[in-house]
Amino acid sequence: MAGADPEKLIAKADKLTKLTLTRWSADWRNATQYYEQAATAYRFAKKHEKAKVTPWDAAKHMESAAALAVELSIWNEVADFYRRASELYNECGRSQPASDALAKGARALEDGKPEVAITMYTDACLLLEEDGKENMVFDIYRAITSLYIKLEKYTDAATFLLRWAVAANKCNALHSQCKAYLSAIIVYLYAHDFKEAEKCYNDCCQIDTFLSSDQSHCASKLLSAYREADIEEIQRVAKSSTVSNLDHVIIRLARKLPTGEVIAMEINSVEHGEALDEDDLT
Repeated sequence: MAGADPEKLIAKADKLTKLTLTRWSADWRNATQYYEQAATAYRFAKKHEKAKVTPWDAAKHMESAAALAVELSIWNEVADFYRRASELYNECGRSQPASDALAKGARALEDGKPEVAITMYTDACLLLEEDGKENMVFDIYRAITSLYIKLEKYTDAATFLLRWAVAANKCNALHSQCKAYLSAIIVYLYAHDFKEAEKCYNDCCQIDTFLSSDQSHCASKLLSAYREADIEEIQRVAKSSTVSNLDHVIIRLARKLPTGEVIAMEINSVEHGEALDEDDLT
């Protein structure tokens, strides 16, 4: 490889990606191998700038191949090509395009291979988090939360919302942090897990930023309404402006509250004669 001519390797790669009368489809896999060999040859020749550019070009070609695979609905290749593009961008020291490539693949796979999409979204987050770019990850957090909810994996969705809150805190996006906490509490309530919602609220209130926020007051009212089985109050709070400023997927869940368990609690209290006695101070 030390004696290989990188320019000739690039020419071979370019040739494989161009369509002709006799070549109706691009050979992206072999082209990428030539680009990578050219990068290695440039490094041997101590032409480091060109060595960096070549993987970048290869990554672009991998993304083009992935987009074509999406059009042809070849889903396994979609994941492979976008992952390889991400690896090549990362090799160039560019975490953002590396993350973007994985996110593009995840979006393409949401319907056909949702579990693969979740893994790719998660890896896309990690790339930016590890590079200290939490402020660039919000759209990916939003996408993976929506996908978890679509799959009815509510505990996973709430967990990721809490992770979003931590990232928001790191980049001083305090309003986003509080919104993520309230969203997690709403997801737990929608999943019929009042105890976990209450625990989440108590944990979040250890953070001063949340404790004094509109989102905290809203969560407190919502939980109180649940304790009292006050359906009208739950619905009123769920339609409040604070909830209306959350992401659409969370608003849709909130609008469907309360859950069946609240109605059951009201029925049980009547059946067992447990109505509140205002004269009983014990």
